[in-house]
Amino acid sequence: MAYAPLLAAAFWGGMYVVSKWGFDAIPPVTLAFLRVAVGATVLAAAVRISYPSRAFTRRDWYSFAFLGLWVAVTMATQFVGTDLTTASEGALITVLTPVFTVVMGVLVLDELLTRRRVVGVALALAGTLVVLGGQYDLTVLGAGSAVGIAMLVVASVGWAAYTVWGKPLVRRYSALETATYSTVLAVPMLAVLVPIELTVRGVAVESLPLTLPIVAAVAYLGLLSTAAAWYFWYTGLEYADAGTVAVYFFVQPLVGATLGALLLEEPIGMWFVAGGLLMAVGIYAVSTDRADRGA
Repeated sequence: MAYAPLLAAAFWGGMYVVSKWGFDAIPPVTLAFLRVAVGATVLAAAVRISYPSRAFTRRDWYSFAFLGLWVAVTMATQFVGTDLTTASEGALITVLTPVFTVVMGVLVLDELLTRRRVVGVALALAGTLVVLGGQYDLTVLGAGSAVGIAMLVVASVGWAAYTVWGKPLVRRYSALETATYSTVLAVPMLAVLVPIELTVRGVAVESLPLTLPIVAAVAYLGLLSTAAAWYFWYTGLEYADAGTVAVYFFVQPLVGATLGALLLEEPIGMWFVAGGLLMAVGIYAVSTDRADRGA
């Protein structure tokens, strides 16, 4: 399943359409907690069936907790940052994640930074920017909060760290176990932030909406964008370097624009096609790099 990260990116791309269904009615940190809690529950059930008697050392648990910390940081800053910025700003900053991942893979894991990988990432990044340029009004850049932009940058670094430092555990155990225990340990970290957020915003728990669109959005975020996507993302690390896996992250806006056109009747044009082709060439170049030590 070397292309499993492609499925993960597809599920994340679907979050664009889900947001249109109104899940932003829930405060961002609370929504992040619900997403991770649902995902953790599903993953825990899956790992219980697949690895019922696995034992870990104390050092392993510390490593899982370290990954869980990055999960909590990433989810909290991503959702709050998205709440404070425009859609175009959020989309543009998010695509920095693969760049951070490639750099951290070189610094932390001693992965090779070949010319083919650099060119491939550059092409995929360029294609993503072309797609986003056709999807969003980039003239409103700067309209969002500087704090929100900073939080989105932190979120991008956080997911890169989760990817890079997760690779040794994925190789030692499995993608499912690493995704599960890091997600489960992130739940209490986010839980302590929820009452603080609700108090600051003056929102009572009983006032949170439980409409069908909200429940469906939380279910999508927890089941597909978290449990399934994070498992598939880490599955890629069983076969490839972190820098190779990272390039599939660029597919998110392409999937989002496609679903927006199919389900929300949003227009797409030649920029979408041109950007998609550039992106495909870049991803192919990176994914077929023979210097990938994980292949």
